[in-house]
Amino acid sequence: MARNRYKNFTEEAQKVIANARQEAIRLRHRSVGTAHLLLGLLKKQDPLIEALFASIHTSSYRVAQTLEYVLGVGNKPLLSTPAINPSARATLQRAEEEAAADQAELVSVQHILLAILTETDSATQGVLESLDIKADVIRQMLSSLTAKGYDNLQTAIHYQGLYDQTPTINQFSRDLTLAALSNELDPLIGREAELERSMQILSRRSKNNPVLIGPAGVGKTAIAEGLAMRIIENRVPENLRGLRVVALDIPALTINTHLRGEYEERLKTILQESSEAGNIIFVLDELHTLMRSGSSQGSTDAANLFKPMLARGTFRCIGSTTLDEYRTSIETDPALERRFQPVMVGETSHEDTVEILRGLRPHYETFHQVTITDEAIDAASRLSARYIHERFLPDKAIDLLDEAAARLSVQRTSAPNQILQLRDKAESLRREKEYAIVHKNFPQALSLLKQERQAREQLQHAEAAWHENNQQAPVIGKQDIAQVVSAMTGIPLSHISSEEGERLLQLEEKLHQRVIGQHEAVETVARAIRRARTDIRNRRRPIGTFLFVGPTGVGKTELARAIAETLFGDESALLQFDMSEFMEHHNVSRLVGAPPGYVGYTEAGQLIEAVRRKPYSVVLFDEIEKAHPKVFDLLLQVLEDGRLTSGDGQTVNFANTIIILTSNTGTDRLKKSSAAFFGRKQEGAQQRDMSAQVNEALKETFRPEFLNRLDDIIVFHPLTQGQIREIVNNQIQKIATRIAEQGIKLQVTDEVRERLAKQGYSAEYGARQLRRVVENQLTDMLAEALLQGKIAAGQEVVVEAGEKALTLRQPVPVGSSKNQHAAA
Repeated sequence: MARNRYKNFTEEAQKVIANARQEAIRLRHRSVGTAHLLLGLLKKQDPLIEALFASIHTSSYRVAQTLEYVLGVGNKPLLSTPAINPSARATLQRAEEEAAADQAELVSVQHILLAILTETDSATQGVLESLDIKADVIRQMLSSLTAKGYDNLQTAIHYQGLYDQTPTINQFSRDLTLAALSNELDPLIGREAELERSMQILSRRSKNNPVLIGPAGVGKTAIAEGLAMRIIENRVPENLRGLRVVALDIPALTINTHLRGEYEERLKTILQESSEAGNIIFVLDELHTLMRSGSSQGSTDAANLFKPMLARGTFRCIGSTTLDEYRTSIETDPALERRFQPVMVGETSHEDTVEILRGLRPHYETFHQVTITDEAIDAASRLSARYIHERFLPDKAIDLLDEAAARLSVQRTSAPNQILQLRDKAESLRREKEYAIVHKNFPQALSLLKQERQAREQLQHAEAAWHENNQQAPVIGKQDIAQVVSAMTGIPLSHISSEEGERLLQLEEKLHQRVIGQHEAVETVARAIRRARTDIRNRRRPIGTFLFVGPTGVGKTELARAIAETLFGDESALLQFDMSEFMEHHNVSRLVGAPPGYVGYTEAGQLIEAVRRKPYSVVLFDEIEKAHPKVFDLLLQVLEDGRLTSGDGQTVNFANTIIILTSNTGTDRLKKSSAAFFGRKQEGAQQRDMSAQVNEALKETFRPEFLNRLDDIIVFHPLTQGQIREIVNNQIQKIATRIAEQGIKLQVTDEVRERLAKQGYSAEYGARQLRRVVENQLTDMLAEALLQGKIAAGQEVVVEAGEKALTLRQPVPVGSSKNQHAAA
């Protein structure tokens, strides 16, 4: 070897080249290729390379054996020393480039390995691919191992030796200690107490099996991963050092176990390997599924196989399950329960969640190539706790942060429309040019060539500007988190953002645009909603609970619709239940679902399912006085605690709903007054007297504990004649807006408005039939005129009051009418 040629290689790297030549001589090969360089590197048994292959569950010996088998041995003895062939020289040149990219003064062994991995030589590449050795994975592992130092290399080699002793366990599990060595696990933050308790139980002489109990998403699996990281870092008690933490893949155990006894045989082999090794802590995620498995095959279930070893302490494990599953699958078997020690894992607090997110921030910033601000972290914790109730911290906050980062990352890497259009234009011009050339239309082809060049220049400049703008990583702030919450929950973005305060201050004005009259009702509802949205209220209870009382047709349901549209952005946020459908005892179960053992148990309750799918909504119970008494028992729980439990045990949160109940109770006492007051405004004293009459009737109809749980009881008073005319004006304005889309201007005389107001209202039915009167008399007349061609776009139409019916004045062009009547 010409030493001067490789003077910029380290001494260890030069030994690799020398070893490669010796391997070529041993195998009787006439030249030294890339495959021999790999053999020379493997035979050197460098600690870093050994640890590297150990971290991907293989060994240098296995790679070398496979490579030698592929290369084979030459038939004839060598007459001269084999020279380095061009392929190997190119590999060494790439090693120098790797060292330069790494800003290293000398080429080391790891640079040679990285250069070999990028080789396209058939023998070397085929061996590496067959062993699933990939360049990007090796590069990542190298970075992780070199950062952790020499001790970590020895640890990786140690654990690979332990790994090779348990082939069956390896087949049906994931080794968390090797994953921790490879830097694949996220750090454990904020669960030190639960981890310390688990290590304390694992250190017991017998019954040393903790079971982590808590809802999904609180970090049970992360605690087991945290133990693996603690073991790698030697931050555990002496009796736990050097142990393996292995997550058993429970579903994989049952795959292809068609014959009786195959499943038990696998479990027995796993238990035997574990007993012989004596250094394994199993992680049994979803513990209840393992304890119940096997019994369906008509043979012994897994629980009975595990019980003896669990009691003796020779089989150590960390189980995890939910409280419900623990109660039904573990506690029901006392012999199994006493072998586990429960460790309760609750939802993290806001402060702990923020610390967890800060600890995970570098991992998500690196993965998504974004910058995550402290403001975004705080918003992810607070907004997830406030708006996502069916899941738990920290999982839901992590998901918000992850999705917000993914959203910005996708936007950053997606080409803008301008570039896409330029690409399409350049491609279209290219195809037209080629078509012109094929048909020998060379002048046109030359013109198209110039246009194509101009389009490609524009595209190049646009792409350069786009890439320059994307050099800086996008920053995730509070608004990005709010947008993700809006997308996940369906809540309007303004409801989450700071704009909500201004919108709530204008709530009365927005509600009055739809609800005519009823000033007291609108103001009372608006005050209660503002009070609730300041978060001074008890967050467990609904935003507001109201009982709307009044005669039919005065705006009770319309106000509920207006609240749904104003607060939640859409009338579809109104969940309406007609209580006349729940008058019988057996119908009550339709709201929450039938209890276990009854017909329809698997079907979700109407109320439970509706609120679960739309947690931000107005829930309207229409004509509540008709409901069965059992319905009121359900409502007491909703009004007080803001939650309701379904027949199958699922709890739904009502904390972000507005509960509105309507009733006609006591309105018979108002009918006498409504006739007297129709046509003129009721004074405050008269309204208070009518409200007192209604409240007295409510006390006679409803239980005191029900009325006391309501935020407000709002009495809707009969509408005056002036308010009816205002409703008519609103209806006409809607018709005028719709017909204006066809280019027709509509005007309606005051006489028509007055006639519609009188015909559309009665003391008995209120304004309920007003919409029908307007549609029958005005809308139908305009529809017939349109179909008959009497009116057309560009015309101005005036509706007048005839002796018996409404009539149309002769249409004239828009702008030429002399009519002095008020326009619609």
